[in-house]
Amino acid sequence: MTQPSNPRLLISRGWLQATVLVFLFGFFVLGLLAYRVNVAQPPVPERVETPSKRVVFTGDDVMAGQKVFLSRGLMQYGSIFGHGGYLGPDYTADYLRRAAEFVKAEYAREQRSDAGEQTAREFKTNLYDPETRTLTYTEKQAAAFDTLRSYYGAYFSDSTSQKGLKPSAITDPDDHHGLTAFFAWSAWAGSALRPGKDYSYTNNWPPEPRVGNEPTGAMVTWSVLSLVALLGGIGVLLAAFGRWNWLGWHGSEERAVLFRRPGEVALTPGQRATAWFFFVMAALFVAQALLGGSSQHYRAEISDFFGFDLAQLVPFNVARTWHVQLAIFWVATSFLAAGIFIAPMVARREPRGQAGLAYALLGALFVVVAGSLFGELAGVHGWILNDWFGHQGFEYLDLGRFWQVLLTIGLVFWVILVFRVLRTRLRTEAVGNMPWLFFFSALALPAFYAVGLVAHQEMTFTATEFWRFWVVHLWVEDFLELFTTVMVAYIFVLLGVVREKVALAVVYLDIVLYSVGGVIGTMHHLYFSGAPVEHMALGAFFSAAEVIPLTFLTLEAWTFLRIGTAQQQRAATPFPHLWAVMFLVSVGFWNFVGAGIFGFLINLPIVSYYEIGTALTANHAHAAMMGVYGMLAVGLALFALRYLMPDDKWSDRAAKISFWSLNIGLAWMVFATLFPLGILQLYESVSKGYFEARQLQFLTGRTVSLLEWLRLPGDIIFIVGGTLPVLWLTWRGVRHRVPLTTEEPQGYFFTEGSGVETDRP
Repeated sequence: MTQPSNPRLLISRGWLQATVLVFLFGFFVLGLLAYRVNVAQPPVPERVETPSKRVVFTGDDVMAGQKVFLSRGLMQYGSIFGHGGYLGPDYTADYLRRAAEFVKAEYAREQRSDAGEQTAREFKTNLYDPETRTLTYTEKQAAAFDTLRSYYGAYFSDSTSQKGLKPSAITDPDDHHGLTAFFAWSAWAGSALRPGKDYSYTNNWPPEPRVGNEPTGAMVTWSVLSLVALLGGIGVLLAAFGRWNWLGWHGSEERAVLFRRPGEVALTPGQRATAWFFFVMAALFVAQALLGGSSQHYRAEISDFFGFDLAQLVPFNVARTWHVQLAIFWVATSFLAAGIFIAPMVARREPRGQAGLAYALLGALFVVVAGSLFGELAGVHGWILNDWFGHQGFEYLDLGRFWQVLLTIGLVFWVILVFRVLRTRLRTEAVGNMPWLFFFSALALPAFYAVGLVAHQEMTFTATEFWRFWVVHLWVEDFLELFTTVMVAYIFVLLGVVREKVALAVVYLDIVLYSVGGVIGTMHHLYFSGAPVEHMALGAFFSAAEVIPLTFLTLEAWTFLRIGTAQQQRAATPFPHLWAVMFLVSVGFWNFVGAGIFGFLINLPIVSYYEIGTALTANHAHAAMMGVYGMLAVGLALFALRYLMPDDKWSDRAAKISFWSLNIGLAWMVFATLFPLGILQLYESVSKGYFEARQLQFLTGRTVSLLEWLRLPGDIIFIVGGTLPVLWLTWRGVRHRVPLTTEEPQGYFFTEGSGVETDRP
């Protein structure tokens, strides 16, 4: 078990070189695309005026309206360019439809036989002058703006909660003017032709025949090429598995392992401190699930939550903001705790003071959670209207910038905690071996979360969307995935069921496969946000490759199950982690179904054109976020809890109930409500119009309401049978923590000399 004096890389350097090249290529392309967004985004004119020089609104009005939209949490209610909440309308499509209908009616009043064609021509003609930064509106477009300013003023001033917003949500006439200007700007970007092109700044989104918006040639072409990339990539992967049978989890899992009983594993003070992390994680999980159920219930009874008007207390945009933020918080809490728990096993040491620093991190996390949730509530109610302490407003980055900075600092502090444990081990290891990958994957979490600070309310909405999705996609879907892959691989190594060399090859294969599609594939979120067409082309093609590693993980999910059941049957001592392994199996399943099938379905540009911002997006998000990161977070908690509490305090029954309840509840949520609702909404969008599919009348109609009521049994199973047993187990982990010992942590969770192969002398 001693470390070699001359450390060597356990696998071929070709893996390391391939990983570096893929990363460099991906981020080089992202750099070019960042430049293109900056120079080719829809301009915000200094002023919008009529031919008679009457100023309709100004660029300052647009930015002020954007700030109101974000600070009051309206992105968690409705959407712009299809991005945001799903109860309210998409205000780009809403303004465009209502303005076009107004202009067409004016032409019809003049008895013009070509009223429809003239309306489309008027909205398609781009009258922006880049030299004077002036946009010219026709008199009819200006009159439409004046009419819609009154409409949106009445909409947001409504004294009832019939729309899911708080009564009299926004009453300031200046705010109404700014919001209308912001909506009008987004509608202009969605209809006016990009200079020198035959499509709008948003690639003709939203689909609106009244202004001549229809699918573009690029949209169809890149949808077809995406399918080609997917089929070709999966074929190459399966061929590689057939050619090289050493790919994947193979080796020591065929041997019987003598596991240390949980009570025999010496834990460090820092590891014992993670019991509180997991308890906080479970409490946040319960709260997040309850908020999710309440926000979905708005479609069943928009102003009547089982006899109570919930919008009076927790409006939809508050419930959804908290639901999304808590999802990030509880999953991140589990990952932080898992890193603190595993690090001493990797290093076989823990420096003094680690427990105190871990508790300090947990305290800081509590401050960020409490402060940000209150700030978001205060923003929606108009008590705090600055983006530092109130509601920053960007979906997934709703927390105020002050709390965002604190959370970033907290993540950096966590990396320092991990590093101070690993530093002695890192000195003896070749860069590229498992300990270094563990450290690098941890370091990537604060690094790429911090990118979200680039987005701020003074940026144009197109630019903020580019940087926001670095967090939503790159941080969540790529680097959290990288960290989890390393964590799972290291757990298998520490349990002795796979060799380190095998695990290392699997990790590198995952990194390469994810990075090939995942880095540039980030752009599939920006098809219709005002980015140039190359973002759609590259985003569509490379995001198709994201399904390839998900297929690989599905193949490996069966290996996870085989490992768990084989060790359960053959091990000389009981295998203590059957249910943790079962959660890993569910991660593989939901990765393929939620992220792979449902994700690829909405990533095709031609589908996304009609679908973006509908329940199919929510369907993908729930199946992928909860199915992958949620299930993994619970699995990591169960793994650590087996060692944090005595054997007689553990309950396999509670773990089993939680596993089946969470998976059945999630499947019920997806297949009984979100997926069929998404298909209905997609059909409504294609057959009648995107505007109709996003209207409250459709979303609270009889059919949709029935689907939401059908979801209720699944939600009860998920919350009662799934989250509460996890909360109970984590509380027992806190209450019955194993006593502190003076022993050094073992490097493995199996007994040395049991006949298990390692790659170390």
